[in-house]
Amino acid sequence: MEIQAVQQGDRLHIAVFGRRNAGKSSVINAITGQDLAIVSEQKGTTTDPVFKAMEILPLGPCMLVDTPGLDDEGELGAKRVEKARQVMNRTDLALIVLDLSRMTSEELDEEHGIGDREREILTLVEEKKIPYLIVLNQADRISEREAEVIRKQVVAKNPGVPVCVISAVRKTGLEELKDVLAAQAPDRDTKLHIISDLVTPGDLVLLVMPVDSSAPKGRLIMPQQQTIRDLLDHHAAAVVTQVEELPALLKQLSGRIRMVVTDSQVFGKVDALVPKDIPLTSFSILFARHKGNLRELVSGVTAVDKLQDHDRILIAEGCTHRRQCEDIGTVKIPKWLREYSGRDLQIDTCSGMDFPADLSNYAMVIHCGGCTLHEREMKHRIYRAGEQGIPIVNYGIFIAYVHGILKRSVELFPSIYDLLD
Repeated sequence: MEIQAVQQGDRLHIAVFGRRNAGKSSVINAITGQDLAIVSEQKGTTTDPVFKAMEILPLGPCMLVDTPGLDDEGELGAKRVEKARQVMNRTDLALIVLDLSRMTSEELDEEHGIGDREREILTLVEEKKIPYLIVLNQADRISEREAEVIRKQVVAKNPGVPVCVISAVRKTGLEELKDVLAAQAPDRDTKLHIISDLVTPGDLVLLVMPVDSSAPKGRLIMPQQQTIRDLLDHHAAAVVTQVEELPALLKQLSGRIRMVVTDSQVFGKVDALVPKDIPLTSFSILFARHKGNLRELVSGVTAVDKLQDHDRILIAEGCTHRRQCEDIGTVKIPKWLREYSGRDLQIDTCSGMDFPADLSNYAMVIHCGGCTLHEREMKHRIYRAGEQGIPIVNYGIFIAYVHGILKRSVELFPSIYDLLD
């Protein structure tokens, strides 16, 4: 992955919801001007959420998500519908698509002027506070007069919600739809930066980045890439080194280093080398506040002191990658966990989007930094654990804690530092 590329988790996620054959895939193709999604008269063509990374003017880098129909049937259909609902955990902007030709004959919900399946998804979207708009598609199948009558009814029943009438087939109404998308999209510039709010232009930040065996040859892992880019975007200087060269660099740059950021796996070694008057933290801790909830994750780490024999622990990762012999999630963290706790523990692992809905069987969750996950998805996982009363912590915070250096690693964040007292 090129360093200048926008990562999947940092793109604006636009998800399209609706019944089978409402024209969801056609809407995506019409917005992008490309045949990205398969379109068919056969019901249920989209059986799983489909993600398409695109650059859409004037929105910029986006991730378009095509979802299975909300009216899918049978046991398998119910699973597909659940997959569609799960997409909302990483959705920034939702499009609820309806087939105009169906709305002339169907019995509509009196409160919202739309179908019952759409009303259900609308309710969930509102509960999650996701901006949304209603798209009345397939205007080519009915008269303009009928389409206008339905539009007015939907607008009257949903005050303040944008309603667009389009025909994905005839490519009508698309410019208005794009304008509304741009107006409804959340402001991405207000997002918390990774590190740039901790530095000023001209500051020098030393990054300790051991070559990770799990990263593709010749590339950096994602948190390192994104941290460097954030520093460059805000006119700070990034000096990159490995542990072996760190002592010489510390001497050479004495008095000029604003802070040191290290990979969590060498936290102990770096802590021993970096003078105490230089702030030290890790990429994982920076990402805990960038995409998660630093306070919640730091609070959760003390659960390791309360573990009992035979407790179950979930180690979760947001990405899927080839496991190495010294893999952090399946080898190193289980080893450190057992050594620190002295307990006979049962450890489960999950990766990608297979994060379980029911966490009640676990004594705690240890999660990766979530660099590949969408911010909403990562925060939803933290919220889900908290809702069920299950402590959750991320890799970097856990590693710093069991090595006795967590307090130093959060000195940059006074309110979190005080929490440890």
